[in-house]
Amino acid sequence: MKERILTKWTFVRVLYFIVGIALIVQSIINHQWIGVAFGSYLTSMSLFAFGCASGNCFTSNYTVNSKQKPAIQDVYFEEVKTK
Repeated sequence: MKERILTKWTFVRVLYFIVGIALIVQSIINHQWIGVAFGSYLTSMSLFAFGCASGNCFTSNYTVNSKQKPAIQDVYFEEVKTK
């Protein structure tokens, strides 16, 4: 957990942290408590590196093994007649 918080800080992660803290402060000043919740989410996302702050928004963990050939199956269609 300590390693996750202290390493691999990117510009986006720092930006999430700054925006989250600013949102929390402004929400407390203006007594808008839903903003505190949203700011806390942004801040925790940057601290613990999950979601878009960790850079995982546009990547997939799915990999294709190029050595395996996909199984080809025959497709049969049935004609449906209306009355």
